[in-house]
Order: sequence, then C-alpha cells, then structure tokens
Amino acid sequence: MTEATVADTLREYQSLLELLDDAYWEASTIQHKDMLYDIISILSQEVAEINKLSIQDHHYPYEVITEGIRRVVPKLERLDENREDVIQRTQTLTDFRDILSSVLGILEAQVKTL
Repeated sequence: MTEATVADTLREYQSLLELLDDAYWEASTIQHKDMLYDIISILSQEVAEINKLSIQDHHYPYEVITEGIRRVVPKLERLDENREDVIQRTQTLTDFRDILSSVLGILEAQVKTL
C-alpha cells in the first residue's frame, strides 16, 4: 500500500465519521451508542487537528497527530467483529465494511512507522 497523504486520510476519516454517526442514530442499545460515540469522539479530535493544517500540507504523507487515534484501532476492530449486532441498517453496514478497511490500513501503517 502506498503511503496515505493528509488529504486521503482526511477524506477516509470523514467518510467513516459520517457512517459512524448514522450507526449511532440507528443503534438500538445504549452500550452500542456508547461504543460508537467513543470512536466518533476520537476520530473527530484527529479530524479537527488535521483541519488546522494548511491546505498546502495536504499532499504530504499523513502522520498521526492526536494520542487518542493511536488507541482507536482495537476499538475499530472490536466494532468490526460485532458490526452485525451494532450496525442495524444494511446500507450503513455495507458502506462501513468498505471504508473501515481503508481506515485500518492507514492506521496500521502509522503503527509500523512508530
């Protein structure tokens, strides 16, 4: 996999955030909502920091900014394992599977470079 740029990462994170927001409102239990909210909060912090970068920096390779994003991978993997129970709507579930693999690829590449 080629190294993700800041722009690529931002696009993937924002897509995942939109899906997680949908999943949050579609979730049927408070435990599922809590898990989704936790992941949304972590990703939102990282996106907020990325958005502070100059637009001219968006072609550079992505590097993790916030500490929380370093710890989100196990949470995303747990959500992936339980996605059938947590994500109720078929369209959200289908889109989630597609985008999650991209996001995990970006995050796992970051762990290797640390």
